[in-house]
Amino acid sequence: MNSRIISDITDFIFVEDTPCKVDAIFLPGGSHPDQPEYAAQLYREGFARLLIPSGGVSVKRDKWPGVRSKADIYNEDYHSDCEFFTDVLHKNGVPASAIIGEDKSGHTRDNAFLSRKVTDLHGIDIKSAIIVCKSFHARRCLMLYQLAFPDTEVIVCPVVCYGITKDNWHTFEYGIDRVLGELSRCGNQFVDDIKQRLKSGESI
Repeated sequence: MNSRIISDITDFIFVEDTPCKVDAIFLPGGSHPDQPEYAAQLYREGFARLLIPSGGVSVKRDKWPGVRSKADIYNEDYHSDCEFFTDVLHKNGVPASAIIGEDKSGHTRDNAFLSRKVTDLHGIDIKSAIIVCKSFHARRCLMLYQLAFPDTEVIVCPVVCYGITKDNWHTFEYGIDRVLGELSRCGNQFVDDIKQRLKSGESI
Protein backbone atom coordinates (compact mmCIF):
# COMPACT_ATOMS: atom_id res chain seq x y z
CA MET A 1 0.00 0.00 0.00
CA ASN A 2 1.16 3.53 -0.72
CA SER A 3 2.99 4.82 2.36
CA ARG A 4 1.22 8.18 2.02
CA ILE A 5 -2.09 6.48 2.83
CA ILE A 6 -0.68 4.96 6.02
CA SER A 7 1.00 8.17 7.13
CA ASP A 8 -2.11 10.29 6.48
CA ILE A 9 -4.31 7.93 8.52
CA THR A 10 -1.69 7.82 11.26
CA ASP A 11 -1.41 11.61 11.46
CA PHE A 12 -5.19 11.96 11.68
CA ILE A 13 -5.96 9.24 14.24
CA PHE A 14 -2.96 9.41 16.56
CA VAL A 15 -3.27 12.88 18.06
CA GLU A 16 -0.61 13.56 20.69
CA ASP A 17 0.21 16.82 22.45
CA THR A 18 2.80 17.83 24.99
CA PRO A 19 1.29 18.07 28.49
CA CYS A 20 0.75 21.57 29.83
CA LYS A 21 -1.00 22.98 32.87
CA VAL A 22 -4.78 22.82 32.53
CA ASP A 23 -7.95 23.08 34.61
CA ALA A 24 -8.92 19.42 34.35
CA ILE A 25 -8.07 16.00 32.98
CA PHE A 26 -10.78 14.04 31.17
CA LEU A 27 -10.68 10.24 31.29
CA PRO A 28 -13.03 8.58 28.77
CA GLY A 29 -13.94 5.09 29.93
CA GLY A 30 -11.97 1.88 29.65
CA SER A 31 -10.73 -1.15 31.54
CA HIS A 32 -6.96 -0.63 31.24
CA PRO A 33 -5.19 0.99 34.22
CA ASP A 34 -2.72 2.80 31.94
CA GLN A 35 -5.07 5.76 31.46
CA PRO A 36 -5.75 6.59 35.11
CA GLU A 37 -2.16 5.78 36.07
CA TYR A 38 -0.89 8.35 33.59
CA ALA A 39 -3.57 10.84 34.63
CA ALA A 40 -2.47 10.40 38.26
CA GLN A 41 1.12 11.05 37.22
CA LEU A 42 0.07 14.26 35.50
CA TYR A 43 -1.85 15.25 38.64
CA ARG A 44 1.15 14.61 40.88
CA GLU A 45 3.33 16.66 38.55
CA GLY A 46 0.95 19.61 38.89
CA PHE A 47 -0.62 19.65 35.42
CA ALA A 48 -4.19 19.71 36.77
CA ARG A 49 -6.09 19.86 40.06
CA LEU A 50 -9.29 18.14 38.86
CA LEU A 51 -9.78 14.74 37.22
CA ILE A 52 -13.02 13.64 35.57
CA PRO A 53 -13.19 9.86 34.99
CA SER A 54 -16.15 8.74 32.92
CA GLY A 55 -17.88 5.51 32.07
CA GLY A 56 -20.44 2.99 33.18
CA VAL A 57 -20.76 -0.28 31.27
CA SER A 58 -20.30 -0.36 27.51
CA VAL A 59 -23.50 -0.57 25.47
CA LYS A 60 -21.88 -3.63 23.84
CA ARG A 61 -21.86 -5.54 27.14
CA ASP A 62 -24.29 -6.52 29.89
CA LYS A 63 -21.75 -6.11 32.69
CA TRP A 64 -18.35 -4.59 33.34
CA PRO A 65 -15.68 -6.78 31.61
CA GLY A 66 -13.02 -6.76 34.31
CA VAL A 67 -9.54 -5.34 34.63
CA ARG A 68 -7.42 -5.85 31.50
CA SER A 69 -4.04 -5.77 33.23
CA LYS A 70 -2.50 -5.47 36.72
CA ALA A 71 -5.49 -7.19 38.28
CA ASP A 72 -3.25 -8.16 41.19
CA ILE A 73 -2.96 -4.47 42.09
CA TYR A 74 -6.43 -3.27 41.12
CA ASN A 75 -8.47 -6.08 42.57
CA GLU A 76 -11.71 -4.58 43.88
CA ASP A 77 -15.17 -5.65 42.74
CA TYR A 78 -15.63 -2.93 40.12
CA HIS A 79 -18.95 -2.38 38.37
CA SER A 80 -18.11 0.48 36.01
CA ASP A 81 -15.26 2.18 34.18
CA CYS A 82 -15.59 5.17 36.49
CA GLU A 83 -15.41 3.04 39.63
CA PHE A 84 -12.30 1.27 38.34
CA PHE A 85 -10.58 4.47 37.19
CA THR A 86 -11.35 6.17 40.50
CA ASP A 87 -9.75 3.34 42.46
CA VAL A 88 -6.64 3.46 40.24
CA LEU A 89 -6.42 7.21 40.77
CA HIS A 90 -6.71 6.79 44.55
CA LYS A 91 -4.03 4.09 44.61
CA ASN A 92 -1.74 6.41 42.65
CA GLY A 93 -1.94 9.36 44.97
CA VAL A 94 -4.98 11.31 43.84
CA PRO A 95 -7.28 12.40 46.71
CA ALA A 96 -11.04 11.99 46.47
CA SER A 97 -11.42 15.78 46.61
CA ALA A 98 -9.71 16.05 43.20
CA ILE A 99 -12.06 13.59 41.44
CA ILE A 100 -15.51 14.20 39.99
CA GLY A 101 -16.74 11.19 38.06
CA GLU A 102 -19.75 10.05 36.08
CA ASP A 103 -20.72 6.38 35.85
CA LYS A 104 -23.71 6.30 33.49
CA SER A 105 -22.15 6.54 30.03
CA GLY A 106 -21.97 3.53 27.73
CA HIS A 107 -19.94 4.96 24.85
CA THR A 108 -17.53 7.76 24.01
CA ARG A 109 -20.12 10.38 23.08
CA ASP A 110 -21.76 9.95 26.47
CA ASN A 111 -18.33 10.09 28.15
CA ALA A 112 -17.98 13.61 26.79
CA PHE A 113 -21.52 14.94 27.17
CA LEU A 114 -22.23 13.40 30.58
CA SER A 115 -18.92 14.77 31.81
CA ARG A 116 -20.21 18.15 30.70
CA LYS A 117 -23.39 17.60 32.70
CA VAL A 118 -21.31 16.78 35.77
CA THR A 119 -19.18 19.92 35.46
CA ASP A 120 -22.25 22.09 34.85
CA LEU A 121 -23.97 20.55 37.88
CA HIS A 122 -20.99 21.50 40.05
CA GLY A 123 -20.69 24.95 38.50
CA ILE A 124 -17.19 24.22 37.19
CA ASP A 125 -15.98 26.30 34.26
CA ILE A 126 -13.23 24.41 32.44
CA LYS A 127 -11.21 26.67 30.21
CA SER A 128 -8.50 24.12 29.40
CA ALA A 129 -8.24 20.34 29.64
CA ILE A 130 -6.19 17.28 28.82
CA ILE A 131 -7.80 14.09 27.54
CA VAL A 132 -6.00 10.93 28.61
CA CYS A 133 -7.21 8.15 26.32
CA LYS A 134 -6.01 5.19 24.28
CA SER A 135 -3.67 6.34 21.52
CA PHE A 136 -5.82 4.99 18.66
CA HIS A 137 -8.92 6.53 20.28
CA ALA A 138 -7.40 10.00 20.39
CA ARG A 139 -9.00 11.73 17.39
CA ARG A 140 -12.55 10.62 18.16
CA CYS A 141 -12.20 11.54 21.83
CA LEU A 142 -10.89 14.95 20.87
CA MET A 143 -13.75 15.54 18.42
CA LEU A 144 -16.43 14.53 20.93
CA TYR A 145 -15.04 16.43 23.90
CA GLN A 146 -14.65 19.50 21.68
CA LEU A 147 -18.36 19.21 20.84
CA ALA A 148 -19.30 18.85 24.52
CA PHE A 149 -16.92 21.61 25.66
CA PRO A 150 -16.81 24.03 22.70
CA ASP A 151 -15.28 26.89 24.70
CA THR A 152 -12.54 24.75 26.25
CA GLU A 153 -9.01 24.45 24.90
CA VAL A 154 -8.52 20.68 24.73
CA ILE A 155 -5.32 18.72 24.13
CA VAL A 156 -4.69 14.98 24.05
CA CYS A 157 -2.03 13.07 25.99
CA PRO A 158 -2.66 9.41 25.10
CA VAL A 159 -1.38 6.08 26.36
CA VAL A 160 -0.63 2.91 24.40
CA CYS A 161 -3.10 0.04 24.91
CA TYR A 162 -3.40 -3.38 23.25
CA GLY A 163 0.10 -2.83 21.87
CA ILE A 164 -1.26 -0.54 19.15
CA THR A 165 1.01 2.39 18.32
CA LYS A 166 1.23 4.94 15.55
CA ASP A 167 4.27 3.08 14.21
CA ASN A 168 2.93 -0.47 14.17
CA TRP A 169 -0.87 -0.36 13.77
CA HIS A 170 -0.76 -1.22 10.07
CA THR A 171 1.47 -4.27 10.60
CA PHE A 172 -1.06 -6.64 12.23
CA GLU A 173 -4.76 -7.38 11.77
CA TYR A 174 -6.00 -6.28 15.20
CA GLY A 175 -4.26 -2.93 14.87
CA ILE A 176 -5.69 -2.41 11.40
CA ASP A 177 -9.20 -3.28 12.58
CA ARG A 178 -9.07 -0.92 15.57
CA VAL A 179 -7.54 2.04 13.76
CA LEU A 180 -9.66 1.81 10.60
CA GLY A 181 -12.70 1.29 12.81
CA GLU A 182 -11.86 4.59 14.49
CA LEU A 183 -11.36 6.24 11.10
CA SER A 184 -14.83 5.12 10.05
CA ARG A 185 -16.46 6.29 13.29
CA CYS A 186 -14.76 9.68 13.01
CA GLY A 187 -16.84 10.10 9.88
CA ASN A 188 -20.18 8.45 10.45
CA GLN A 189 -20.66 9.50 14.08
CA PHE A 190 -20.40 13.20 13.27
CA VAL A 191 -22.66 13.55 10.23
CA ASP A 192 -25.66 14.82 12.21
CA ASP A 193 -23.54 17.20 14.33
CA ILE A 194 -21.99 18.87 11.31
CA LYS A 195 -25.27 19.10 9.38
CA GLN A 196 -27.06 20.54 12.41
CA ARG A 197 -24.43 23.26 12.75
CA LEU A 198 -24.68 23.97 9.05
CA LYS A 199 -28.43 24.48 9.39
CA SER A 200 -28.08 26.69 12.45
CA GLY A 201 -25.22 28.73 11.03
CA GLU A 202 -22.87 27.69 13.83
CA SER A 203 -19.20 27.01 13.31
CA ILE A 204 -17.64 23.68 14.26
